[in-house]
Amino acid sequence: MLSFNHVFKRYTTNDALVDVNFHLNKGEIAFLTGHSGAGKSTVLRLLAVMERCSRGQMLFDGQNLCRLREEDIPAFRRKLGLIFQDYKLLQDRTVFDNVALPLLVSGVGHYEIARRVRAALDKVGLLGKEKKYPLALSGGEQQRVGIARAVVNKPLLILADEPTGNLDPELSIEIMRLFEQFQQVGVCVLIATHEASIVAATQHKVLQLDHGRML
Repeated sequence: MLSFNHVFKRYTTNDALVDVNFHLNKGEIAFLTGHSGAGKSTVLRLLAVMERCSRGQMLFDGQNLCRLREEDIPAFRRKLGLIFQDYKLLQDRTVFDNVALPLLVSGVGHYEIARRVRAALDKVGLLGKEKKYPLALSGGEQQRVGIARAVVNKPLLILADEPTGNLDPELSIEIMRLFEQFQQVGVCVLIATHEASIVAATQHKVLQLDHGRML
């Protein structure tokens, strides 16, 4: 499903990733851990093709992301679900409109959008709040809106960047249970986190970075 083979990422003055190798199978959850500046966000940006690797091979769903043409990037990103620590919701749009955004961009019809948005909101326990605005929701609810938006396009891979960083321990456990539900239907989930307690509470694969190197 996903593999990094001898991946390097060099910026002007430093090496962000050095000879990184790992493999994830379909329906697998993995934690990407490490100190601040270890390279976690760089791995996620490379996978979302927001940046390009300097050397090596990144394979996902049969594609070499290092050789992906610029015109093919939008279609590739439809295979991804992106979740952020600060939610990145549109505050002037309702919950329904926030979740529908990826489908609108993909040109999905209105009837299908309504069906899939409600199914995604139901999955995260927010079906009754589709007409509310983000500021009317708690932090945990806003993060679940972000998760619904990430999965509404039926992605093959979810990339989550510190998804529980702003949540208390009980809500963090709820979010992890949601990820495990998506895992059960074959979605691969890669979670970048520095929260040792979350990692210790699960039995999923742990990928640890230290100054750009995989330990």
